[in-house]
Parts: sequence; C-alpha cells; structure tokens
Amino acid sequence: MKSTALFALTAAALLAGCNKSGSATSGQLRVAVIPKGTTHIFWKSVEAGAKKAADELNVKMTFVGPQKEDDRSQQIDLVKNQALQNDAIVLAPLDAVALRDVVKEVSAKKPVVIFDSSLADSDGFIASYVATDNRQGGRIAAKALAESIGGKGKVAVLRYAQGSASTEQREEGFLDEIKKFPDIQVASAEQYAGVTASQAQDTATNLITRLAEGGGLSVQGIFTSNQTSTYGMLQALRGKNLAGKVKFVGFDCDATFIDALKKGEMQGSVLQDPLNMGYLGVKTAVAKLKGEKVEAVVDTGATLITPANLEDAKISALIKTQIP
Repeated sequence: MKSTALFALTAAALLAGCNKSGSATSGQLRVAVIPKGTTHIFWKSVEAGAKKAADELNVKMTFVGPQKEDDRSQQIDLVKNQALQNDAIVLAPLDAVALRDVVKEVSAKKPVVIFDSSLADSDGFIASYVATDNRQGGRIAAKALAESIGGKGKVAVLRYAQGSASTEQREEGFLDEIKKFPDIQVASAEQYAGVTASQAQDTATNLITRLAEGGGLSVQGIFTSNQTSTYGMLQALRGKNLAGKVKFVGFDCDATFIDALKKGEMQGSVLQDPLNMGYLGVKTAVAKLKGEKVEAVVDTGATLITPANLEDAKISALIKTQIP
C-alpha cells in the first residue's frame, strides 16, 4: 500500500510539473523566434527585444530566420524543426498563405504567436497576433503625404512584395486614406520593389523613369511601404538627381532615411517598434505556456517621424532602437 501510494504521489507530482508542451516546469522553457530574415536592422532590434524578455523571464530563446526574405520553403522548414525543439514558436510569416498549414499543424501541439505580419484565416488556432497596426500605419503615411503636397496632385506607390501581409495592409491603408482627398490622384500603385535593396532600387529607377516629365516627375508625391522599398526609392531618386524635388514618405527606419529627412529629401517615415515587438512576442508566448490569458491582438505602435520632430526625446529613443 505504501509503495502504491508513493508511486501515485510521484506520478501526480510529475504531471503537475509539466506544461502542455511536455517540458518540466522545473526546467527552462524554450521559445523559438523566427523572423522573415536576419540581416536588416529591424530584425536585429526584434532579436534584442526578444532577448530582453527571455532574460527577464528566465527563458531560453532561439532566434533563427531564413537567409532571404522570399524563401518560403526555408521558413516552413524552420518552423517544423524549431517546433520539435521548443515549447512555443513566435513567427513573422513571409507569406500570409504559404505558412498557414504548417502553423496550424504546429499550433495543435504548442502555442504559436504571430508577429509583424499576419497569417490568413488563423484566428481559430494562433495564440496571439503581436504587431504594428499596419493599416493605421498606411493611413498615417497617406495623411502626411497629402499634407506635404497641399492636398492636391498625383502620387505613386511602390509596393514591397506579393504575399507579404504586413506591407499589403500598409498599402491598403494608404490607398483607402488617400481616397479621402478628392484632389489627389494615384498615378501608379502596381509596382513591387522586391525583397533586396538592389531589386528595389532597380524597380524604383524604372518607375521614376516612366514617371519622368520634363526635368522632374509627373507625380508630386511618393509612398513606399517598408525599409527595402524606401531605401531603393531614395537611392533611385538620388541617382536621377530628383531627391528633394518630389515629396516622399516611407516606412521603417534606416540611417540613410534620417539623413534624407534632415536634407529635405524625405518628408516622413512611419516607424514601427521592433524592440517592443520582439519583447511582447516572447512575453505573450510565455504567458500562453503558463496558462495565462493573452490578448488576441497586441498593437505595438506606429509613429511618424518628420524633419520637425527628429530631436524629440521619444522619437530619438525610438530611432536608437533601430539604428546601430
């Protein structure tokens, strides 16, 4: 009887000491953060935020992403492999549709938090969505660009890449908001920059060549929806001696964008908070592992930077999280 009771007590203790993923709570929880890529400073800031949360919570955090930001197959393989080694996954999907099946499969066994870019039809199985309100970011950019061109004229949009939900939402938000200005016409919104800086610059150069008129452009304003497309457009405008001759609002942060804002070559850029995104992504995943209630959507914020507010303390602090 004593041995049977002792066995039952031991078994109960072991069961109580395990979480849903099967890891003993006496051990260290493991969380894998899988971004779209690892080279851009944006992702390095996400990593820093994720590490901060992991250190605070005494969690082992693995940060690993595909080599190229259009390699869907590699990201799918990473999700599968990291799910075998970790208690939860925090993922920025490269493609809103292509990553859906693998995430649904993994989420049946352990929590998956989606960050930065949404996943199609995933409300029923992901733990949470931690990201910028991308549509609102696009609306912020549209208002800024409309104001900079005096509420009238023509504008062009250089998109990022097909299938990237976050940038598609920014572009949709921009186009929806710009419709509220009856004297502004969208002259071009069908071009995709591509996932590398060189591709973006080539596409931007082709676009502004097509929009050339006299010594300038047939449009008064340009919007780009992420770091790559913004960088490519800036370099293309500089290469054609058009920087500062057209109003330009971009998205994300880069040292060249700050320089361009100071020189009047850009009128604004909408900044996300990647440090906070990584931090809240890991915190949300760990909370879910511990059985705590988590919000379905966690907004990490979007802020417009302009030549006028670059020296503000809060803006400076935000910029420093994204520029080494």
